[in-house]
Amino acid sequence: MSDPMPATVVVADEPSEADVVAVTALLGREPKGRFTVVVRHRHDGSPVVIRNHPLLDDGRPMPTRYWLLGEPERTMVSRIESRGGVHRVEDEIGLDVIATAHDAYAADRDADLPEGWAGPRPSAGVGGTRVGVKCLHAHYGWWLAGGPDPVGAWVAEHLAAGDGDAGPS
Repeated sequence: MSDPMPATVVVADEPSEADVVAVTALLGREPKGRFTVVVRHRHDGSPVVIRNHPLLDDGRPMPTRYWLLGEPERTMVSRIESRGGVHRVEDEIGLDVIATAHDAYAADRDADLPEGWAGPRPSAGVGGTRVGVKCLHAHYGWWLAGGPDPVGAWVAEHLAAGDGDAGPS
């Protein structure tokens, strides 16, 4: 059985040069905006979840506030997704509960916009989703960072049950 939070610690750190290098490698590209490391692996301090600023460097909206990029978490959540996790969580939790999570996520993101911002704003909820679930990674990342996300909690329960392990489930 897997640990739902494999040795992670919640932080709120401005990224070091080493963090930028690590995040670039994990994303496969350079980040396009400012971010904070909000969850790290306890054993080596590597980034697990980043919190993106709601605007990219060019002023365009960035709807994905919390980004799960650490391993093995990312791969484990991908396995749950590939095994029908998105539809299962929608059926088990319900769209009304998920909509409440989207509203809380949007409020968290919007609170970080510059005061008086009149330009384009990020819209929708977790990962830019308007209805239901698009990406278990975004929900789990927000939950790991301390967000009140019932989808992230569902993912954690399923990881603890071994649903994200390699092999058939």
